Amino acid sequence: MALLGERPKSRTRTTTSPVARPPGKLPGLALGAAGVAVAWGVHQLVPGVPMLTAAVVLGIAAAHLPGAAHLFVRGPGKAGLTFAAKRLMRVGVVLLGLKLGLDDVLGLGWASVVMVLGVVAVTFFGTWWLGRRMGLRGDQPLLIATGYSICGASAIGAVSEVSESDERDTATSVALVTLCGTLAIAVLPLLQHPLGLTDAEFGRWVGASVHDVGQVVATAQTAGPGALGDAVLVKLMRVALLAPLVAAVALSVRARSRSATAERAAGAKRPPLVPLFVVGFLAMVALRTTGWLPGGVLDLAHTAQELLLAAALFGLGSAVDLPSLTRTGGRVAALGLASWGVIAGISYAGVVLTY
Repeated sequence: MALLGERPKSRTRTTTSPVARPPGKLPGLALGAAGVAVAWGVHQLVPGVPMLTAAVVLGIAAAHLPGAAHLFVRGPGKAGLTFAAKRLMRVGVVLLGLKLGLDDVLGLGWASVVMVLGVVAVTFFGTWWLGRRMGLRGDQPLLIATGYSICGASAIGAVSEVSESDERDTATSVALVTLCGTLAIAVLPLLQHPLGLTDAEFGRWVGASVHDVGQVVATAQTAGPGALGDAVLVKLMRVALLAPLVAAVALSVRARSRSATAERAAGAKRPPLVPLFVVGFLAMVALRTTGWLPGGVLDLAHTAQELLLAAALFGLGSAVDLPSLTRTGGRVAALGLASWGVIAGISYAGVVLTY
């Protein structure tokens, strides 16, 4: 019974509106799969264009289609594309280890090993130092140096994982190294005879100076199968240096994390000493070295690695924002051209001196 002067309380039924669930990863992964299929088709039609290069370009194009970028690529598809760029990249890098056996490296001789170490060291530290002096933002100097010295976009993706780099820095670095690697496919074959290189020397020069494995294959095959074989071996020696480089970056990030521990909670998460996917990469190298895996398994792993990396690079390409890239485009392009000149020049000198 209601009190005097007090209105009886009305019983109102409260309805809760359903909360819209985020679309999840499926839309972005579906778009990435479609991008990989188109990239594969482009490579079949134009064999000189590597599938990974086509995947990056298609990802950039998808991010800038009128209306599609904000409605899908940067909206419902973003979660899946980000998952591809990060998680699928790790699996692809692990499978990349099956391309390399220790016996392949030793077969090239110690002179070639020393040459590759020198090329990678000079290119990495020179590019990183110059990028810092030019005032490039964030981790761009580190990522660009990694891509040019090791193995292009795959190396950038791996290092960005442990350095926790900004997505825009990663995407910009991938776009730059992909552009220069694509130009190398057209430019380097024109320089073979003017530089007086034999087919074998040209192959080693390409392997030591071109960024992505697919771009190496597309460039070196113009000089025949012998040049192609030497190019791939030298290139895979550079790929092998990805593991110690990623581990070194992880140690650096861990050290910075340790120095900031006093300012954070005691249970703060720190990056692992050696990332799990790097351990997996080294394990695949060791497995390949044993010779236990039959050719069919290696072929299947190679196909899976290409598809995974293509999906990851499509996702990275979709994060490129060309309008923001133009604001630092001049300095980024200048660093890319300078680094390209350094690695091409050092590699040429190294090949001439050691072969």
